[in-house]
Amino acid sequence: MERELALEIVRVTELAALASAPWMGRGDKNSADGAAVTAMRAMFDTVSIRGTVVIGEGEMDEAPMLYIGEQVGSLNGREVDVAVDPLEGTELVAKGLDNAMAVVAVADKGSLLHAPDMYMEKLAGGPLLVGHLNLDDPLELTLEKTARLLHKKISDLTVMILDRDRHEEQVKILRRVGVRIKFLIANDVAGAIAPAIPETGIDLYVGSGGAPEGVLAAAALRCLGGEFQGRLLPAGPADIERCSTMGLTDPHRILNMDDLVGTGDVIFAATGITPGAFLDGVTYLADQRAETHSIVMRAATRTVRFIKASHYLPNKPLLR
Repeated sequence: MERELALEIVRVTELAALASAPWMGRGDKNSADGAAVTAMRAMFDTVSIRGTVVIGEGEMDEAPMLYIGEQVGSLNGREVDVAVDPLEGTELVAKGLDNAMAVVAVADKGSLLHAPDMYMEKLAGGPLLVGHLNLDDPLELTLEKTARLLHKKISDLTVMILDRDRHEEQVKILRRVGVRIKFLIANDVAGAIAPAIPETGIDLYVGSGGAPEGVLAAAALRCLGGEFQGRLLPAGPADIERCSTMGLTDPHRILNMDDLVGTGDVIFAATGITPGAFLDGVTYLADQRAETHSIVMRAATRTVRFIKASHYLPNKPLLR
């Protein structure tokens, strides 16, 4: 993929973030999400790709735009798979909490897993852990390996996990072995990426979250040289049947990076909406300007760019 595409994609996440940010703290997650979706879809029309949404807002009958299978882009460029989350962390924006962001991943056609909308068990780490972790290992063993590979004591590790009742047993183990725990309220895309960004201070991400978000996280970690493994958690026969129709004949097997994002080039971009571990949120300035903070990465070159941009918004729409 052309390197110029990376900067085109970050413009898409910037606009989604700018559109949803006015709803921060207003208690209306649906309006915040709708604004992000509409803005992201409109900006995609300017991007020189023939994209197919494989991770999006839902099936065609569930979402008016950015639905799975929708064609996006100017339709005169390269054929690519597109994964989007226009507002990762709707509750975070509605309640004025940290860590919400707009996210897009683009990869060569046929590369991104069409992940069903169900839970996925996840394990993510930074570059030093690549090839050494296994989702089948007991959590205690994973922590021992992580400490050894990072040249730390187990008590010096910081592990991130979503704050959910379903993680009760894992939290008990983490507390028993003595690691520090960083609980995440929402946005496990950011949580899974965090161990590959040294500035976050996170060493490992564990637990379960949405499978589509797992594909987005794997795309980012491919660009960062990190590790991600996932395993779908179907809730019953209906979920298993959904997996089968998507070509996942063994829904319980471990999915590695190649399964999730292929072996070719990947571009990942995210723009902060509210402040987070590695991205600032949208900040309103004087003179009808707003500032955004984004990350954009490309797997082929391992280039990671943090972009701070000032946007002139003379016709900022009023909230309705």
